Amino acid sequence: MNEVRILAPAGMLGYGIPEKSFQAGLAMKPHAIVIDAGSTDAGPHKLGAGVGIVSKIAAKKDFDMMLTAGLAHKIPVIVGSAGGSGGKPHINWTLEVVKELAAERGWKLRVAVINATADKEWLKDQLQKGRISPMTGAPELTLEDIEQSTEIVAQMGHEPYLEALAQGVDLIIAGRSYDPSMTVAACIHNGNHNLGLAYHMGKIIECGCLCTIPGGPDAIMGILYGDSFVIQSLNPERRCTPLSVAAHTLYEKEHPYHLAGPGGVLDLERCTFEQLENNAVRVRGSQFVPDQVYKVKLEGAKLAGYRSIFIGALRDPLAVAAVDEIIGAGTYMARCMMKQLELDDHQVFMDFKVYGRDGVMAEREPVKQAAPHELCVVAEFVAPTQEQAAAICAKARAGMMHFHYTGRKATAGNLALPFAPSDFSVGPAYQFSVYHLVEVDSPLAFFTTTYQTIGEEE
Repeated sequence: MNEVRILAPAGMLGYGIPEKSFQAGLAMKPHAIVIDAGSTDAGPHKLGAGVGIVSKIAAKKDFDMMLTAGLAHKIPVIVGSAGGSGGKPHINWTLEVVKELAAERGWKLRVAVINATADKEWLKDQLQKGRISPMTGAPELTLEDIEQSTEIVAQMGHEPYLEALAQGVDLIIAGRSYDPSMTVAACIHNGNHNLGLAYHMGKIIECGCLCTIPGGPDAIMGILYGDSFVIQSLNPERRCTPLSVAAHTLYEKEHPYHLAGPGGVLDLERCTFEQLENNAVRVRGSQFVPDQVYKVKLEGAKLAGYRSIFIGALRDPLAVAAVDEIIGAGTYMARCMMKQLELDDHQVFMDFKVYGRDGVMAEREPVKQAAPHELCVVAEFVAPTQEQAAAICAKARAGMMHFHYTGRKATAGNLALPFAPSDFSVGPAYQFSVYHLVEVDSPLAFFTTTYQTIGEEE
């Protein structure tokens, strides 16, 4: 099979592309420049609100570097999960960045745009036909969940990308994607059809140099052969080792060597990792096992309410010891305000995270007898309207500020408030409403591709 070289200039679009490493990658004459632009790591907000993960100026800077090189060397640039969550608003935002840059640079680009947003009526039909099942831990999907979602996307596999590459485009901007899909499509397009190796290589390089020692935001090269692939560091200060590459193979997996994705499972049980010269590692043994029924993952978000928060710190040892009493006072006062607003527990969410004690792991925190000298409380309130959330937040904060806890000698000032104003109206809060698998008749059936020319002769 053909040797295929894939340049991943960064772990995520907008995080910055180191010039020296990127140029070292270009010198190796890659067949494609591939970059992931999204994730659900930050939760459902970006998907539900239709906003990007990175700033426009950051995305534009990275696009400038990639497209300048891609056009000069006739290398396709492939962007997955555009705009962060890969919905229609995120794709449109990404297109606007590219159009603005093309106008400034005088470029003419042939662009493929792959939509990943689900049609709600189609989804309802699939649900009624019994073709949608929940991911682990998710409840059964309902028609109401679909209707209430502001955006629902599906993770595409490599097939829509492969179809777009066949059209000879300069740039692919795709909606929500399985992270390795862009790499796999580029490998197949250039003559290497080993899905197991290609998917494994794509899964490693989509995070840039997180598979190196030290890890960090940097460019990396993946080279696919007939019986193996090589991960090559492009920065001499970052080393690929068998341990670092194997460790990243375990990244974001619920099972150590079985990784489910669109259309099949990546089986890594028999993988080997071999140290090479020039900070590179060779990997063998990756296998792709197709599913009998092709499924894609759905992600949807709906509005949960409007959030207000405050942050307060405690340093007095008496207050630190009585933090649960103080939080109890805040909870009581919050409920008093809820009663005045005619709201109940089904309409309001409140949470108090105590950092320095168990703020990260909550009830799962194994250290039960911590003796911190200071604590930070982050209090959160979500209500049907922003005004209601702000009112409940203010009432809770005042209650915690002035509560007479056990042993208190002062008359007020239980919390140190680091900001003025002390309360923040954060805005809409979203929650995942769809986290399910849907059966599809074809890997291409769900995803639609359109083609356009951006630039001088639009």
